[in-house]
Amino acid sequence: MLRVAVIGSGPSGVYTAQSLVEQEAVPDIEVYVLDRLPCPYGLVRYGVAPDHEKIKSLQGNLRTVLEHPRVHFLGNVEAGTPGLGAAELREIFHAVVFCVGAATDRHLGIPGEDLPGSHSATEFVAWYSAHPDAAAARFALGARSAVVIGVGNVAVDVARILARGAGELAGTDMPQGALGALADSRVEDVWMVGRRGPSQAKFTTKELRELGSLPGTEVLVRPEELALDPAYADPGGLPAVARRNIEVLRGWAEHPVPKGSAGAAPLRRIHLRFFLRPVEMAGDAATGVRAVRFERTAPDGRGGVTGTGEYEDIEGQLVLRSVGYRGTPQAGLPFDEAHGTVPHRAGRVLRDGDVFPGVYVAGWIKRGPSGVIGTNRPCAKETAASLLEDAAVLARRGTADDPVDALRKAGQSPVPWSGWLAIESAEAEWGRRLGRGTVKLPDWERLLEAAHAMG
Repeated sequence: MLRVAVIGSGPSGVYTAQSLVEQEAVPDIEVYVLDRLPCPYGLVRYGVAPDHEKIKSLQGNLRTVLEHPRVHFLGNVEAGTPGLGAAELREIFHAVVFCVGAATDRHLGIPGEDLPGSHSATEFVAWYSAHPDAAAARFALGARSAVVIGVGNVAVDVARILARGAGELAGTDMPQGALGALADSRVEDVWMVGRRGPSQAKFTTKELRELGSLPGTEVLVRPEELALDPAYADPGGLPAVARRNIEVLRGWAEHPVPKGSAGAAPLRRIHLRFFLRPVEMAGDAATGVRAVRFERTAPDGRGGVTGTGEYEDIEGQLVLRSVGYRGTPQAGLPFDEAHGTVPHRAGRVLRDGDVFPGVYVAGWIKRGPSGVIGTNRPCAKETAASLLEDAAVLARRGTADDPVDALRKAGQSPVPWSGWLAIESAEAEWGRRLGRGTVKLPDWERLLEAAHAMG
């Protein structure tokens, strides 16, 4: 029996497990999917916005894999850390596949970035998604104006959540604390700002259009900014998504439609701004951020932008930075600091250019933070294929007789699948008590208490 540890239970980890157990060439494989959290599904649970129920339904597909008889979910395991790094895991398993994603945010590197009220968008997403690490987070929702720096799907998500009424979110699994805070929010203006033009924005058209359908919300664009983009006048040569985005933005520019009802003023406004590069955040440690200073940029003719020396301040007592992700080093693994990834060849980890036997990567830690959820499937298949090619050699090594017992001896307290099912039941019961559907438990203590009650 070949025992493989997959570190991470998000899409890349689960697709890797699926690729390993559903192939026929090496039938005697058992996969142990280890996760730091007591809950599976990774960013599908803790990164997809709660009002995107169709995408969240992907959990059902991941669940089917994790319930396979030769796949074993073990949550609450700190794999990839000192004491349980690659070398220690290789003493327990024949092979280890790291599918740990890109866990940190890129920084802007501008003065004032760390002022109170300035956060990464990922922190905000983790808070409204009930990630237990974010249980104590506080956001300045008493602010009148919020600035979201970035024009990707995460930026659109946080702008949409800020603009949505709490009544529209009550039917989701958003934690009760976040829902209450959003109900009391005083944010009226949400500014979503990109340093380049609309043809280079990273959001998808579906996400963009959603902003225009929010009740009580007006979306504002500036035709003169859109026109700065060389592709705006004739988007025919753009990729399909960028072309459709231009069409949506052009429609809003030419036919602005307030979203207030019965002639009433809109409750909130979302401002989409382009060709503005953040250079400084104004404020102080006592009162927090007050505004963001941007430099006007212009196309440089090579696909980038250059500064013009013209500046604009946008008021914002809450700033959410959404400028990309970065992988973090894992104990015992080589790391490419420039790209935030682990060096590899077709998923096989490389140490000083040579293959690190029995150690593999898949997902964002392998290829960088790119692609959509489905992109992880071919990535996982490639890594699984490399591991299967190595299976005969890997199986010769001696390993622990009982991986779960070995993990306990290493100081871990694994939460098995039954513990996760107990968490699910507790979240359903909590929702019933609140008069809602399933509501996520937001902190480590309650999650582990629920897991151990029946797990």
